[in-house]
Amino acid sequence: MSLTVSGLAILGATVLGLPIGSVLALKKVPGKTIVLIVFNVFAGLPPVIVGLSLYLLFSRRGPLGFMSLLYTPTAMVIAQLLLALPIVIFLSHTAIVNVDSVIVKASQTLGANPFQVIITVIKEARYGIISGIIAAFGRVIAEVGAVLIVGGNIAGYTRVMTTTIALEADKGNFELAIALGIILLMISLLVNITLYLIQGKGSIKEADELVF
Repeated sequence: MSLTVSGLAILGATVLGLPIGSVLALKKVPGKTIVLIVFNVFAGLPPVIVGLSLYLLFSRRGPLGFMSLLYTPTAMVIAQLLLALPIVIFLSHTAIVNVDSVIVKASQTLGANPFQVIITVIKEARYGIISGIIAAFGRVIAEVGAVLIVGGNIAGYTRVMTTTIALEADKGNFELAIALGIILLMISLLVNITLYLIQGKGSIKEADELVF
């Protein structure tokens, strides 16, 4: 359930965030600086704030209560998507902005249309973009506040590793809590190793370009 919820959240954040980050990086958008500041602030938003906000929206008396999303995996995915989206947007924007403008001009000179130019730039910025996506995944997979509030920690339905750790530790069942903590730590370690390798590959690529 942890991997499913976080995986779907990251998929949604990538599908939504990458185009937004690309547009902010390549187009003249009114109030772009303010928009980027807002996304940067939301990238560090406490998960409990997101969870509480969604709880008020999805509760029976809330404006979206008719959708019956509270205490469902869907609500958990939405919560983690909102946590991951600003990170993907901001880091994608940063990666694309750092692409050499010569590549854009060369693409345009060769007759590329605006969509082809965007695709070319994204390919050049792929290491930075992937790093942003992995960083966002690392944030949501270890998150507990938002999914606990909107998911309800229902056994066999909305319970994930982080909420199970909190529950078992509260009951004094530290053996299971520690075991799950080790698994979560290994997942986080794997995510960070992957991020390091991708960033290293990107650095090597940039060095090769400078040499040649």
